[in-house]
This record gives sequence, structure tokens and C-alpha cells, in this order.
Amino acid sequence: MDEHTRDDTVGPPSVGEPAGWLPDVKRWEHGTLRRATINGVRLYNSGAYHPAHDCFEAEWYNYGRGTTESAFLHGMVQVAAGAYKHVDFENDDGMRSLFETALQYLHGVPATFYGVDLLDVRTKLTNALQDPTVIDNWSITLDEAQPTARDVHYEYADGLE
Repeated sequence: MDEHTRDDTVGPPSVGEPAGWLPDVKRWEHGTLRRATINGVRLYNSGAYHPAHDCFEAEWYNYGRGTTESAFLHGMVQVAAGAYKHVDFENDDGMRSLFETALQYLHGVPATFYGVDLLDVRTKLTNALQDPTVIDNWSITLDEAQPTARDVHYEYADGLE
């Protein structure tokens, strides 16, 4: 594990043992990835797609090409960007292109990664290629819930470089 991605202040998953959680030592393999994921998902679920994108993108830079972490984060960057295109710009062709790329990145990432239900994400993206409205009011599942953002999550995104 890279020390620069360790953050022992990030709590355990609220349910289960998703990929990324190390039950034997009771911590995340990459605590900063879990923190970025929590903030990114909550912001996405609140319709703050650009700040969600920023959360995933800032963390993505911590991982080299070819890692599962990089693929996950790059895929989530594309998910947030695609939703942004669809909702804010009504550009469904742009959304489709970004979702197709997201599906490529997310292929092979465990079904529940750092608490995110990627099976649901991949299913929703695939369905949105045919009917973009399926992402309207869709929330990403994290730890079997669809949490939304509070002030602290917006502050996290605002503090990113």
C-alpha cells in the first residue's frame, strides 16, 4: 500500500466487506480513495455532478495506469461527466460517449468496490445508452444506501486542488 493513500481516520463500511476494505486490520487499503468515493457519491446523488467529478478525478491521480483503483476512479469520473452532459446541457450524445467509456473502465472492477454497487452502476449506464432518461433522479448506491451531500461534502470538493 502506498502511504500517501493511507488515511486511518476513514471509518469502516456501514455494511458488508466490500473490495478495498481490509477486515483483518480493520482499515481501507486506500483510505483516501474511500474518502473521495464517499464525497463523490454523495455529491452525485445530490445532483452536484461537477463537484462529484472533481472528487473522483483528484483521487484518480494517486494511482498508476493499469490498477483497479485507477480504472474505478476513471470510470466514476466518466459517470459524473456523462450525467453532467445529460442534465445540465441536454447533450445525450456526449453522455452516451462518456458512459461507453465508463463501462470500459469499470469492466472487471469488483461488483462492490469501496462500497459502491458497481453492478447497479454498470446496469444503469448500459440502459442509459438506449434511454438517457433512466438516469434522471438516479442515485448511486454506497453501502446499500443512497446518501446525499451535506455541507461537509461540498467543502471537501471546494478544497480540492
